[in-house]
Amino acid sequence: MRLDWNKGENGLLPVIVQDATSKEILMLGYMNEEAFEKTRADNRVTFYSRSKQRLWTKGESSNNFLDVVDLKIDCDQDTILIKANAHGPTCHTGTVSCFDNGDESRFRESETENNFTINDLEKTIHQRIDDKVEGSYTYSLIQKGINKVAQKVGEEAVETVIDAINGKEEDFIYEAGDLMYHYLVLLKAKGLSLADIEKELAKRHK
Repeated sequence: MRLDWNKGENGLLPVIVQDATSKEILMLGYMNEEAFEKTRADNRVTFYSRSKQRLWTKGESSNNFLDVVDLKIDCDQDTILIKANAHGPTCHTGTVSCFDNGDESRFRESETENNFTINDLEKTIHQRIDDKVEGSYTYSLIQKGINKVAQKVGEEAVETVIDAINGKEEDFIYEAGDLMYHYLVLLKAKGLSLADIEKELAKRHK
C-alpha cells in the first residue's frame, strides 16, 4: 500500500511512534515523502520539522534516536504507524513519552503492587548498554563479549532446571528471574529484542 501524500497539508502526513517493546505511544510527528524515504533507508526515524522547515532526524542533537522495528500505513493511506526502539527519553522534557505529563489519568487502570514488567527490564538493559553506563553490571557483562554472555545464560538455565526439580518455589522463581535477565542481555548482544522473538512466534501460529 502506498501513501497518498496529496491528503496531507503541504504534503505532510502524521506519524505515530510506538515503543516496539512496551507498546507505549511515544510521540506524534510529521513526514513528507523525503523524510519517509530517508526513514526507510536508514531504519531510523526522520521527520519533517514544521518549525525548522527541514528534515529532522529524531535524536540528531540528543542521541535519543528512534530505530525502526516495523512500519505500517493505515487504511486511508494518510497516517503512518512506526514501532521503534528508543535510545533514550523521547520527549525533550526528559520523559519516556511526549504524552507522559505526570498527571494521573482517571481512565488509567489502578496500579498494582508489582507493575514492573519484562518489557521494562528489557528497556533498562538496552539503555544501560546503549548509554555505556559505567559501573553497571549489564554494561560490564556485555563488554566481555558474546561468549561470556551466552555462557551466563547456560549457567542460569542449569540452575533454573535444578531448582525446578529439587528446589523450593522461591528459589526457582529467583533463578528463573536471573535466567530471564541474562537471556535479554544475550538478545541485545545479538542485536535483537523481544519484538524479534514475538515475530518468530507469530509466524508459527498463522
